[in-house]
Amino acid sequence: MSTRYQNFINGKWVDALGGETFENRNPADWEEVIGVFPRSTKEDVDRAVEAAVEGQKEWRKVPVPVRGAIMKKAADLLVERKEDFARDMTREMGKVLTETRGDVQEAIDTGYYAAGEGRRFFGRTVPSELPNKAAFTIHLPLGVVGVICPWNFPMAIPSWKIFPALLAGNAVVFKPASDVPLSGTNFVKTLLEAGVPPKIINLTHGTGSSVGTPIIEHPDIRCLSFTGSTGVGKGLAKSAADTLKRVSLELGGKNAQIVWEDGNLELALEGVLWGAYGTTGQRCTATSRLILHEKIHDGFVDILKEAVENLRLGNGLDTGTDVGPLVNEGQLKIVDDYVKIGRAEGATLLTGGEPYEEGDCDKGFFYKPTVFINVKPDMRIAREEIFGPVLSVFKISSWQEAVEVHNDTDYGLSSALYTQDLHLSFHAVEELEAGITYINAPTIGAECHLPFGGVKETGNGHREGGWGPYEFFTEDKTVYVDYSGALQRAQIDTEEA
Repeated sequence: MSTRYQNFINGKWVDALGGETFENRNPADWEEVIGVFPRSTKEDVDRAVEAAVEGQKEWRKVPVPVRGAIMKKAADLLVERKEDFARDMTREMGKVLTETRGDVQEAIDTGYYAAGEGRRFFGRTVPSELPNKAAFTIHLPLGVVGVICPWNFPMAIPSWKIFPALLAGNAVVFKPASDVPLSGTNFVKTLLEAGVPPKIINLTHGTGSSVGTPIIEHPDIRCLSFTGSTGVGKGLAKSAADTLKRVSLELGGKNAQIVWEDGNLELALEGVLWGAYGTTGQRCTATSRLILHEKIHDGFVDILKEAVENLRLGNGLDTGTDVGPLVNEGQLKIVDDYVKIGRAEGATLLTGGEPYEEGDCDKGFFYKPTVFINVKPDMRIAREEIFGPVLSVFKISSWQEAVEVHNDTDYGLSSALYTQDLHLSFHAVEELEAGITYINAPTIGAECHLPFGGVKETGNGHREGGWGPYEFFTEDKTVYVDYSGALQRAQIDTEEA
């Protein structure tokens, strides 16, 4: 019999009010039911928000260093449970165990970073233009925060949002993706055991329409943090405008790795394999475009083809698996449809390009790692986010052409350049339209203490990681203390007429 899980609302583990449920299944073996979860509705969200509003009144009074100590305790608990949580994550979303361990580790790092910021919750003290007057700023919590997360990083991405929101003194209503409800549950249980007050974190499972939309539209939720597709993000921003919510959007990517003629080709090959096929290409930072200088193009394509064909597909829990399944049948169909589009547009299929159903893989949603060459910038496979193990290769002859191809996209999240040329490296930093640029490293691998986010349709300007979310989840308040004992009028011409 499958394990039955619940929402966490108003300090209690409860079923959805409507009694509906959904199954969480293993994409590597669809016959395995991991658990049964509540299919929540607007009524459940309303109860969660009501509890969060009430609980936040006391939580905001807790000193920030004390909140930071709770974040540290949560990170300590994640360290203890890293292996168990990683295995749960692999079972419910598919990526290989080494990657899910890294996913939990990112949450650990983010928790420790949040704990440190609890001692560094800096405002600014600045000189007043008037004598005997002090001026400074402080950070105050917003209230209740809505957090809506995707399935590809089931613990890392929630941690990017929830740790800063809680440290800042907010309460949270959290909706994990319905493909990864167990990882969301594991994270919330950890926060509660670490000492987060029960009403401060509320967990509501369900779909985007039944849970996500009510969170977006609820008037008592002051801000939203969302990671997902650009199309959904645009719709969310429009809906949130009706209640003037603050909104942070981390959206799509169409990231490119450039390999210059003097680049270390072995290192560049390792980078593109990791960037394009890690998490089965299901990352917003995945390397979906490879831009090769014409002098090394043909030779690099040869070694790329051999390396891609040697990648081993299988269950992410199995030792030796390089590439796990896609997250569900719908994503498998999307990837296969894009492969058909690429062939119809005239790109040359170098390898892959079809589902993989050999051995035990016939029970899951596996797709052969795929490479297209002779890709043109105006092709759909070159412009649209596929979110799967599909790589498009371009041949260029000059730096100007490389920059033009790189920047010819609606997205701008991550970029990479492999070269030994210091001069060219700094041109890349200046000229590549992306929120992140790596030199001699792949397009994936962000660190928790640095800003993460992009330009153009990758987001709306906010950053996760580093100090950015602590500013996003707070209001700046300016404080003036006049101890002159007299009325002083700022910005008034005091010269005698």
